Amino acid sequence: MSVEDERQLDNERHLMIMQQIEFRGIKDKLLLAALEKIPRHLFVPFEYREYAYSDQALPSYCGQTISQPYIVAKMTELLSLNKSHKVLEIGTGTGYQTAILAELADEVYTIEIIPELHAIAQANPIIQKYSNIHFILGNGYQGYQTAAPFDAIIVTAAPPYIPEILTEQLAPGGRMVIPVGVYEQILYLLTK
Repeated sequence: MSVEDERQLDNERHLMIMQQIEFRGIKDKLLLAALEKIPRHLFVPFEYREYAYSDQALPSYCGQTISQPYIVAKMTELLSLNKSHKVLEIGTGTGYQTAILAELADEVYTIEIIPELHAIAQANPIIQKYSNIHFILGNGYQGYQTAAPFDAIIVTAAPPYIPEILTEQLAPGGRMVIPVGVYEQILYLLTK
């Protein structure tokens, strides 16, 4: 990729933050800085990189998608993270949300059920810069009891109901953001 292409993508990332994220009311300055720092285009398949900063979810690998930037920002802001928090992420995907969480929290435990996605996220050079990410291959709807309790849990794929086992793994005062529904999804914020 040329220097000019990189500059263009940096400009598009900056415009994404101003026009899609801040414009819709996301105010957390540390979150906005993380979104500015993390190059989303390095987490999408090459053939979709030109759309990396558009206001949409994009096709990813293994029949999955990478969430719309605003949704990533909204779900993250709802967690109210700080540098002392331990976070559980259900659904690593390519690791974009994971990198954002790693910027804001002390520790991030991220679970992915698809082995290929698990490997793709771990191999990402951006992800490899973080020493506070713990990768788990497995079924995230069981949570990760080994490291519980968590100050925050974020679920990136919608189950048909809220798994009780996840609420049990929240620390007192902990927050969970989860989309729920089969055909229509509702985003829930639960506080324990």
